[in-house]
Order: sequence, then structure tokens, then C-alpha cells
Amino acid sequence: MKHYYSLNEYYKSKYGKKVYKLSLSGGMTCPNRDGTLDTRGCIFCGNGGSGEFAESFRLSVSEQIERAKSRVRAKTHDNAYIAYFQPFSNTYASVEYLRKLYYEAIAPDEIVGLSVATRPDCLPDDVLSLLCEINKIKPLTVELGLQTIHEHTAEYIRRGYKLSVYDKAVEKLHSIGAEVVTHLIIGLPGESRDMMFDSAEYVGRVTDGVKLQLLHVIEGTDLAVEFANGVFEVLSLEEYADILAGCIERIKQDVVIHRLTGDGDKRSLIAPLWSADKKRVLNYISKYFDEKSVVQGSLLK
Repeated sequence: MKHYYSLNEYYKSKYGKKVYKLSLSGGMTCPNRDGTLDTRGCIFCGNGGSGEFAESFRLSVSEQIERAKSRVRAKTHDNAYIAYFQPFSNTYASVEYLRKLYYEAIAPDEIVGLSVATRPDCLPDDVLSLLCEINKIKPLTVELGLQTIHEHTAEYIRRGYKLSVYDKAVEKLHSIGAEVVTHLIIGLPGESRDMMFDSAEYVGRVTDGVKLQLLHVIEGTDLAVEFANGVFEVLSLEEYADILAGCIERIKQDVVIHRLTGDGDKRSLIAPLWSADKKRVLNYISKYFDEKSVVQGSLLK
């Protein structure tokens, strides 16, 4: 049974072949770490800036692409890739630096598109103009780390911007023809099921794609301290699957579901430990969706 509009399905319809994302690093930071807004980062963000599996920024972009391709070469014969700048905020630099980075990334013929992960408050007009320029050469996707629509939770996790900033960023990115993918975290401390459902339904009405991410407690984060002090509990696999199903049912059918859970670095993962077995998790979710007859968008009016 088809439960949701998957990224694999979307790529095949758009490019006519299997496409893999190559996780690259531009060596950037974010305003939540360099002192512009804060120096501590978001409460859940580890030292890798949510890009623990990206290539090293010490290598050139071309070298990173070749290394990343070698990791997935055995999985594909189509030779089609998305260059994906993942860690931290990948529009948080001078336009001159970003132009060099992006153009080097899209230069190879086998790179069919560019994906850039960033914050909604890191999109000044000159950067938007560059993104518009890039999008005219190869398809551009911009990933925005929203995590939640609820302002109280946003303050707790030290997100550093209001929901209205996200709304404006989506509007601007759509105005230059870019696709927008929004990140949401399921299981944030203090949020009820209905609050998580509200976030999913809200972004599902304005974004082109959604990444649904289980809350991971990572070593070295302030969230890890909160967890050790018993401030909150993490979700069980059964709870997560049930909430995930409710989120899927509240997202429009034409929105691409880019991720159902996420990958935590097993070396630094504190909780939930069940999430480290990704194959088991995805199999459980698939079976649960079958039993519940989950259909994307089925609860929307």
C-alpha cells in the first residue's frame, strides 16, 4: 500500500532515474554559534551541526564529491547525484564565497541538482539573488530547520527566530523558483501529540517537502544534560510510529516526505537507543502504517 509521497518516487518522476544525495560541507557555522544570536547553538545540535556524515570541509568541493560518490557507487548505476551542503547554515557566508562553493558543486554533469540546508534567518537579498542565479542552471532545493511552529518550544530549544521569519523565507524562496524542504523534530520536550500534529499540518500547507526527524539526544549537547536530569523522556518506537502516522495524515498529498526518522551517529547517541537500528525502525514503521492504513493527507479537510 502506498502511504506517502517518498523522495525516491519524486526523484524518479523528476529525473527519470535513481538519484543519490552527496553530503558535503562548506565549513560554515551559524548565528546561533558565532555570537550573533548565541554561542551555544540549538539545544539539540551536536558538534557536527546535523552533518555528522558529511565529507570534510578541509577538502575541495570537487574532492568531497568524489569521496561521497565512492560511498554510494555500489548502490547505483545511474550516475545521478544531488550536491547537498548539510552541516550548519550553508548560506551563512559572503556571496563571493558561496558563489565559488555552489558553482564548483554543480559543475559536474552527473550533479543534477543542488540542495542547501540553512536557517530561515540566513537568507539576505544578495544570497537570494545568488540562489536564483543557481536555480536557473540546475534545480535548487533549500532546506530550512524549523523543528516546530510553537514559539514556547522554539525559545526552549534556542532556535533564535520567530515563525514569521520562516514564513517570509518560504515566500522569498518560492518567488525565485526554489523548492523548500522543512525540517520538523518529533518528540521535543514539552510538546503534546497535538502540538506535533499542528506543526506537520502547518508546514505541510506551505512547503514542498518535509523531513520528519525523531528527537535524538546526542553527547555534548545541552539537551543531553536535560535528559540526564530527568527533565523529559524520549519516545518509544511504538509512540514514535503512532505520532509519525498522524503527521503524515496531516500533510498534503503532493508534499514530498524526504525522511521518516533520521540517522544519529551511533558513537554519540545517548537516546533513544532503539533508533540506532534503522532497518528495524523502518520495517516497524512500514508494518504499522499498513495495519493503520495510513494515507498521506487523509485527515485534511
